[in-house]
Amino acid sequence: MSYVGPDFDPPQPRRPRRALLTVALAALVPGALLGWGVYAAMGGSSGKPDGTGAAGSAGSASTLSRTPSPTSSPPGSSGASGAPHDGGKEPGGSATTSAAAASGPLKGKVVVIDPGHNPGNFEHTAEIARQVDIGNSHKECDTTGTSTDAGYAEARFTLDVAHRLRALLEKQGVTVKLTHDGDSPAWGPCVDERARIGNTARADAAISIHADGSAQGNRGFHVILPGAVHAGGTDTRPIVGPSSDLGARIAGDFLRVTGEPPSNYLGEGTGLVTRTDLGGLNLSTVPKVFIECGNMRDTKDSARLTSGAWRQKAAQGMSEGIVSFLHES
Repeated sequence: MSYVGPDFDPPQPRRPRRALLTVALAALVPGALLGWGVYAAMGGSSGKPDGTGAAGSAGSASTLSRTPSPTSSPPGSSGASGAPHDGGKEPGGSATTSAAAASGPLKGKVVVIDPGHNPGNFEHTAEIARQVDIGNSHKECDTTGTSTDAGYAEARFTLDVAHRLRALLEKQGVTVKLTHDGDSPAWGPCVDERARIGNTARADAAISIHADGSAQGNRGFHVILPGAVHAGGTDTRPIVGPSSDLGARIAGDFLRVTGEPPSNYLGEGTGLVTRTDLGGLNLSTVPKVFIECGNMRDTKDSARLTSGAWRQKAAQGMSEGIVSFLHES
């Protein structure tokens, strides 16, 4: 996420890694207890000042086939420039809504994918600085996002992973809608509109894809769950439970498929954080989570985030968690 704006909390002091908790989490991944293990580890608190705890029970990990997607890029890693060794091309088309799949076990289900930020935000700083109502406060319309030290932008990363995730979900028969597709719109959309897109689509699940911009040494992924917000025209209480279930499933499968550890600086080793300051969650009326796939400012994480092969794994992990949720919802 960005260093400032609606989707960023200042980096928190590093906490001692809960080694035993992380090991236990990894051990439970293949079994049906993974989702519950991740959720229960939260203990009803996110460890953040505004954490409200997650409601609802988490589900079991997905046991679907791990067949690689044909959209997978050739294996690669970051080079001196920090750009991916995949030709810099992201798979997928320009349409923001997929055609309904002709067949598949999840035909009729709708998923909204929100690629965090937008590559055009850098050229529209005045527009994205506009304040919007997020229910319990006002925040900037959007932010530019972060980048690796070598300049690989978060907005480029999130769009690439969104395209890969869309292709995987469509194979299951899911109808997929993106909140934006890089050049449409040219900037944003604002965080309130991103939530509105999922609401209007009556999505069965929605996910906002990000990468963090914390300090070197802070690494790992975390999934952000909506806390209970009832203010203004906002009421997240109906989605807190199902969003917690969705987030726990995604966290478990993301850990297993990518090998990326849970964050060592947020979430106390659970890979789950609850927040009430994100417009994309506060304004959602459908089950929704954010995922911070890693820290772009850490050398170990950035080597993964700039690898096309790893980004395919990231999309696979998200897909399996979402598919598991959709089968049970």
